[in-house]
Amino acid sequence: MSVTEPNYLRYVALGDSQTEGMGDGDDVVGLRGWADRLAEHLARHHPGLQYANLGVRGRLAGQVRAEQLAPALALRPDLATVVAGVNDLLRPKFDADEVAGHLESMFAALTAEGTRVATVTFPDLTRVIRVARPLSARITALNERVRQAAARHGVVVAETSRYDVAIDPRLWSADRLHASPLGHERIAAAFAHALNLPGSDDSWTRPLPVPAAPGGRLDELRWMAGVLGPWLGRRLRGRSSGDGRTAKRPLLLPVQPLPDTADA
Repeated sequence: MSVTEPNYLRYVALGDSQTEGMGDGDDVVGLRGWADRLAEHLARHHPGLQYANLGVRGRLAGQVRAEQLAPALALRPDLATVVAGVNDLLRPKFDADEVAGHLESMFAALTAEGTRVATVTFPDLTRVIRVARPLSARITALNERVRQAAARHGVVVAETSRYDVAIDPRLWSADRLHASPLGHERIAAAFAHALNLPGSDDSWTRPLPVPAAPGGRLDELRWMAGVLGPWLGRRLRGRSSGDGRTAKRPLLLPVQPLPDTADA
């Protein structure tokens, strides 16, 4: 670690299911996810790093702010990641300014305490979920507001939205809503690169060596029956996948660093 690099001792991740790690493991063996992977990368260069993950699936940006901001501030993080908004994008009533306002409030509160904050822009999910094409304008609007809010508070932005590899279906789990293990690995690498961490580079932006095979009509029908149908059913019943759930790692705990042969 160079003398000019920040010394991260406490990292706290705020967010929804992507931060929790859905798509990378399961509720039986446990979830890993990009935030865990980033913490492992950090621990290689910051001995003694402690890490908490407050992310809970299904949370809207306003819920992340209401439920996770105060606990995050109480942990006095040196570094925090704030990732939320996709669940808002999927709701019938979406207001990009309102969602960005919740994010900006978290940016402001954390940076005011001296925390270095990082966030992300979202890839165009409509290129992964074809039936969601009407949401493309929402994603563009939210990303632009995230960039503006981040710039006002000196927040680092991992620009995953700018690279086509982010919509490669192999970076997404079968539900197309959460990253696959490979996708979580790329997200962690994007954050590491944006934060200019030792051992990071732009390799996460490069396409996979072999082009992805195109999906067929049968794949779309299976997805609609197996994922979209149950998701709509929960919405109609006013339920969320995160009902009754709490953060998987609410306290700062030591992190086992990655071996020297691998980076997050």
